[in-house]
Amino acid sequence: MSSAKEEFIAEASDLLEESGRLILEIQDTFQTGPNPDSVNALFRSIHTLKGLSGLFGHQGISDLSHALESLLDGIRLGKVDISDEVVRFLFNNIDILRLLVEELTKDKDKEQDVSGHLKNIEVFRNSLAGKTTGLELKGLIDESMLMVLTEYEEHRLKTNIQEGKWIYLAKAVFSLSDFDEALEELTKTIKSKGELISTLPTSSNVPPDSIGFNLMFGSLEPAEKLKDTIRCEVDTLVSQKIAEVAAPQQKSQETTLKSTTTTVRVDIEKLDRILNTIGELTLVKGAVKRISEELAESYRHSPLVADVNKIAQTLERKLAELQNQVLEIRMVPIGQIFSRLAQVIRKYSRETEKRIELAMYGEDTEIDKYIAEEVIDPLMHLVRNAIDHGIESAEERKKNGKKESGTIILKASQRGNHVIIEVKDDGGGINIQRVKEKAIEKGLLDKNAEMDEKELVNFIFTPGFSTKEVVSEVSGRGVGMDVVKEKLAAIGGFAEIDTEKGRGTEVTLTIPITLAIIKALIVRVGTMKFAIPLTSISETLIITRGDIQAVDGKDVYNLRGEMLPITNIGRVFALTDEEPERFFAVVAGTGNRRHGLMVDELFGQHEIVIKSLGEYFTGLRGFAGAAEIGKHEVILVIDVDGLIDDSVVKQKVKGGLYDL
Repeated sequence: MSSAKEEFIAEASDLLEESGRLILEIQDTFQTGPNPDSVNALFRSIHTLKGLSGLFGHQGISDLSHALESLLDGIRLGKVDISDEVVRFLFNNIDILRLLVEELTKDKDKEQDVSGHLKNIEVFRNSLAGKTTGLELKGLIDESMLMVLTEYEEHRLKTNIQEGKWIYLAKAVFSLSDFDEALEELTKTIKSKGELISTLPTSSNVPPDSIGFNLMFGSLEPAEKLKDTIRCEVDTLVSQKIAEVAAPQQKSQETTLKSTTTTVRVDIEKLDRILNTIGELTLVKGAVKRISEELAESYRHSPLVADVNKIAQTLERKLAELQNQVLEIRMVPIGQIFSRLAQVIRKYSRETEKRIELAMYGEDTEIDKYIAEEVIDPLMHLVRNAIDHGIESAEERKKNGKKESGTIILKASQRGNHVIIEVKDDGGGINIQRVKEKAIEKGLLDKNAEMDEKELVNFIFTPGFSTKEVVSEVSGRGVGMDVVKEKLAAIGGFAEIDTEKGRGTEVTLTIPITLAIIKALIVRVGTMKFAIPLTSISETLIITRGDIQAVDGKDVYNLRGEMLPITNIGRVFALTDEEPERFFAVVAGTGNRRHGLMVDELFGQHEIVIKSLGEYFTGLRGFAGAAEIGKHEVILVIDVDGLIDDSVVKQKVKGGLYDL
């Protein structure tokens, strides 16, 4: 793909993402009066897309953008009233534009036929003609003043009157030397009090070396309150009393202000290459540090040793600074992901005809751009599941004493080096008994096996496992919970499910903030060394064989009153059958999924760069990858979550045997 095409796709994708966010804002506010800034920003985004696609020769996208731009122009001029129908139509066309842009990524250079879509937009616009209600301005505003207003300004004037605002005319005279700064200051003040409708230069009563302006604006505040802040002559054109008569159904406009981030687009592959280089430098740093320590042992406190030691420390400090700075560049607020999910939820709630309220928290939580993109598909599957499997129909909810509309909560927070993302619904919850029956039916579980609900619910992560007999269009789109688990495992994350029948389901994703260089604990099991990511470890213990108890065929250790399952890594990986009398236990995992991993020796912390095991080892469970330490020694990195899963399931299914 050419760099020009890559540039176009990146720019168009950003514009469409921004457009989707703005339509969402309009959807949330149009019933109380849409924010004109959102409508104008949406118009500008589509206008920019039109120009951009025309410049790069993508005529289909340009034509479709042009047709949408005309529709949006009608909306911002008040010729088209915003309704649910209009919002749905805009969402659908943004999806079509996304598909057209996506086709370009497949190197499809053939001309895109959008004639059908253009016809649909024309038919839709014609269907809306004559449905708007207008306000007659004649008699309210001086006719000479109306003549100088643009069509858009006249529309905003009508809207302000209909919203019950006073209409004022601020008359300001500034010195020619600094009028631009003074006008900007006055404009800012007026906007803080209402909506600026029009700014017109005037020569009436303006002394020499000066310039005058008439600024028409609407405000809910009476003139007496404005005098202290707007320090110029202010005439009242329309009083609120008249406005209320003109607009008996007053609307209170709630201004929606969402911060827009100013970013510089950087190709993520370039940042990946920089991080890879830092990773290689980290290995070099480790080697320099090791050489420094060996020199100290051999030559004690010679000037050469001191010099090398100083260089090693400086290299370590500067490398850490560089790594942190690059990681900061890669960070994006998770609100970007939530915004895309919100569009998905709106779309599927319409398809399933379920009313769903969405609440989002922690949108400012930052996460690595690469991980954010990797986690979007699992999150999308979870919200689809929540809509299709979890939240009941309005009739069923009413019958169960719930409010008719369901609720989905998206919440993000940072915990140490992890980001916690919660997807919660107030639907019917997972039928644990049905999950158990299905697991027995599929031969995954012995019918006499005893499992608690937490363990049973994890069977839904098994490939091909579904308790729903009918696959719908919403959730049955080729991605199952097993794929969710695999994608999370690939980035070092895991999922926990908390469900209650009739009350709903909460899925908690724990994912690392970044996949860059991580700290790991190096351990020995038998004759082999392994790395365990420190982010998975809460503590280490020294345990003797006599401290181990057997509960339901499982080895457990009483850790401050909590029964901690003990997993013998040597047996799991078929390295040894020995049962040492005294060993170390690395307590890994979180919450109810904590296990004590039995190891023979601890070597301390080490910074590692995890490398993929490659396609040859695809499907090999229990390992997240490999890393190089020390004198070019390659060791395997343990996938703690996968290891715990295998350990639990094998014990339950096979009656306590480690059969890997």
